[in-house]
Amino acid sequence: MPYAPKTSKRNLLLLAGTVWGFAGGSVLRIGIVAYQNNVNGWNLAASIAVFAAFWRLVFEKMVRKHTNRILGYQEEQQGIFKFFDRKGFIIMAFMMTFGIGLRVSGLCPERFLAVFYTGLGAALLLAGIQFLLQFRNEEKHKLLATNLD
Repeated sequence: MPYAPKTSKRNLLLLAGTVWGFAGGSVLRIGIVAYQNNVNGWNLAASIAVFAAFWRLVFEKMVRKHTNRILGYQEEQQGIFKFFDRKGFIIMAFMMTFGIGLRVSGLCPERFLAVFYTGLGAALLLAGIQFLLQFRNEEKHKLLATNLD
């Protein structure tokens, strides 16, 4: 693999949070725009269900897995792309390709896009927020350890 700049393990959490937060915000924005003509109780309940399913079944576990992997690296300095493993990048590429393809194909009604993208985007955004909270927590642990020395 070609040379990649290095950063601290803690900053990898910041990178992961930024990437997932940006992706989540972008998808959520698409869903909210599609909601303009589709606001009703059933659609909102369906968006919440989509959010809960994606958060519980995919992103909550993913955040935990990648946080543990990042903090478990032996060396403090790591390549900047190590905020994901190979499988994580493949999943992200698949999700982006599928999501863009689904939207531009015109096969799905606007109501579906509103419900699905809002729920999925909110779950992605929460994943980004969780990585950023892990980033912040690592700074607190670092400061605490420094003060104990």
